[in-house]
Amino acid sequence: MANRCEICNKKISFGCNVSHSHKKSNRIFKPNIQKAKVLVNGTVKKINICTKCLKSGKITKTV
Repeated sequence: MANRCEICNKKISFGCNVSHSHKKSNRIFKPNIQKAKVLVNGTVKKINICTKCLKSGKITKTV
């Protein structure tokens, strides 16, 4: 799966799991990236796009 949205450049970010005893361990936050057919400059392309961009209507999805 892709690691970056081609529209908004959303990518993997890093943080910590924090337990009840407040011990911290590293973790990864992954964006929800989907592959979609999109109309770009009059041509149909398959691009990797996050679901937030899909739902907000930043692109025109083709069938």
